[in-house]
Amino acid sequence: MDVVKTNNLAIIPARSGSKGLKDKNIKLLCDKPLIAYSISAALDSGLFNKIMVSTDSLQYAEIAREYGAEVPFLRSEKNSSDTARSWDVVEEVLEGYLKKGQEFDTVCLLQPTSPLRKPEDIIAGYRELALKDADAVTGVCEMDHSPLWATPLEKDLSLEEFRKHMNSVPRQMLKTYYRINGALYIRKISYADNKIRILDGKEYACIMDKRKSVDIDTLEDFEYASFLMGA
Repeated sequence: MDVVKTNNLAIIPARSGSKGLKDKNIKLLCDKPLIAYSISAALDSGLFNKIMVSTDSLQYAEIAREYGAEVPFLRSEKNSSDTARSWDVVEEVLEGYLKKGQEFDTVCLLQPTSPLRKPEDIIAGYRELALKDADAVTGVCEMDHSPLWATPLEKDLSLEEFRKHMNSVPRQMLKTYYRINGALYIRKISYADNKIRILDGKEYACIMDKRKSVDIDTLEDFEYASFLMGA
């Protein structure tokens, strides 16, 4: 089915001050800053009325605008810390646009640390939202190994208890397990009673390929993403 075009907002959260990998959101990956890949995927999906980068940095804002996003306001100091929640950032952005007289039917959170996400993945997510008449769609991918093959180790590294709890069922007979991959979060928005509500009551998964689900947090992740992109 075709995706019905509604009033959609894409938010790419890109604060400065990353400690794990310095300035990772603007670090060059195959000659482009990391945030550019999420901006391009949003633009090429053709689904969004606005594509906004939420950042606390004037430098990041300038780079975001260069690649086609808008930054109508900077992120607050409160939501620029290591402990700030992504959905608090989204709510802050929605409130900022509401003050400008702009409301949206949906918001799509696109983490810049998922550069291998493609426009078709975003389109598939919105198609799932429409097909299921859902409130929310979240990207997932298949896990590399079943959690049934894992258990904590004893302090002395003995494998006695480990072996007792290990599932001996052959891999081919195990159920497929999935994890949230951090690449795609779509939510409907309600403005009822003059209050912004990010809906997630009726939520479904959008299954993405594991290769597209690389989430960059460390230098090793960055190098792996670069390898997959053929650099």
